[in-house]
Amino acid sequence: MSPADLIVRVTGLTKRYAPHAPAAVDGLDLEVRRGEVLCLLGPSGCGKTTLLRLIAGFERPDAGCVEVAGKVVASDRVMVRPEHRRIGFVFQDFALFPHLTVLDNVAFGLRGSREEKRRRAAEVLALVGLTVFDSRYPHQLSGGQQQRVALARALAPQPHILLLDEPFSNLDASLRGSTRDEVRAILERSGTTAIMVTHDQEEALSFGDRVAVMRDGKVQQVGTPEEVYFQPSTAFVASFLGRTNLLRGQADGRTARTAIGAVPLAGPAEGRVIVSLRPDHLELVPVGAGAGSDPGAGAAAVKATVIRREFKGHVVTYEAVVRPASEGRDPAQPQEERLVVFASPDSRLAVGDEAWVRVTGDAVTLQQAGAGD
Repeated sequence: MSPADLIVRVTGLTKRYAPHAPAAVDGLDLEVRRGEVLCLLGPSGCGKTTLLRLIAGFERPDAGCVEVAGKVVASDRVMVRPEHRRIGFVFQDFALFPHLTVLDNVAFGLRGSREEKRRRAAEVLALVGLTVFDSRYPHQLSGGQQQRVALARALAPQPHILLLDEPFSNLDASLRGSTRDEVRAILERSGTTAIMVTHDQEEALSFGDRVAVMRDGKVQQVGTPEEVYFQPSTAFVASFLGRTNLLRGQADGRTARTAIGAVPLAGPAEGRVIVSLRPDHLELVPVGAGAGSDPGAGAAAVKATVIRREFKGHVVTYEAVVRPASEGRDPAQPQEERLVVFASPDSRLAVGDEAWVRVTGDAVTLQQAGAGD
C-alpha cells in the first residue's frame, strides 16, 4: 500500500486525562485506507471516542503521532488546529443550529461567496436526498433527516476523512437500521473515507469495511467483519463480537480434545489451548432421534441437558450443560461445561431434555494472553 493510499496513520498514540490515571489511549497504532469505512468497536470507556477526538484535534496527545493525508497534525512538536485538518465530524446529538434552515446549516463554515456556499450546500443536500427540505428548520425534521443534514454539513467542505461518534445512538430503534443503510450508501456514492465509533456489534459488522476492536485503550484486533467474527484473536474479541463458547482443550494438529469431545480446528495447533466455537457451529440432536440413539456423524460422544430455551422468532437459543464422564477426564477440564447453541425456529427441545452435541463448524484457537480477559 502506497503512502497516498493512507488517509490516517496513528503511531504510538497515548492520552491520559490525569497524571496517574490509566491511559485512555495507550500506545495505539492504526491505519485507515483511502475510501474505506473503519468502525471502532468496544465497550464504554475503552478509549474509542478519545481516539476519535485525538484524530480530530479536540484533544492533545501525551505521546505519539497523528498523520492525516500524509501530513503530521499532532506530535510532540506539532498541534494543528481542528479547523485546519480538513476533517468532518458528526456528533451524537447532530449539533444543528436550530435558528438556521437546512440549507444554511449545511453552508455554515464553508468558504467563498454566499452564492458559492449555497451552491455547494445544495449539491450535498442532493447527495443525501434532502433537497426538498432545504428551507425547513431542524425541529421540522425527523431524527433520520436531521442525521442526514449533519452528515451533509460534515461532507460539504470535502474533508479528507469523516469522523462519526455513535451517530445512530439517539435514533429510535425503528429508524436506526434504515438511517444506517442510507448513510452507508451515501458514503459509498461519495467515496468518503470514514471512521465510526460504536459499541453496537451488529452495527459495526454491517457498517464497516474493517472493524477495530478496542479494549483498555488498545486495539486488540483489526480485520474485516468476517475475520474478526469468525477468526477472533483473543477471548475478549470472541466474546464481545457475539455469543461464543470458550473451551479448554488439548490440541494435536487440526483437532482439540475438549469437554465435548474432539473439536475440529480452523488452523493447526499443539498443546493446551483455549478455543472459540460459535453457537451456530453447534447442534443439539435429541436423544433417540432417527435410528436408535446414535448421535450421527460429526457428533461428540457426550450428551447435554437443556437448561434454558429462548425463542426469538428467527432462531431458538439454547443453553445446555455437559458433564463429562469422570473416568479418563483430563484434570484440567472443568467439572461441567455450559454451551450456547443456536437452532432453527422449529426446534422442539425443551428444558430438561437430553441431546447429543454435534459440532458442525471449526473452532478458532485463541491467544493465551487474551484467554483470561
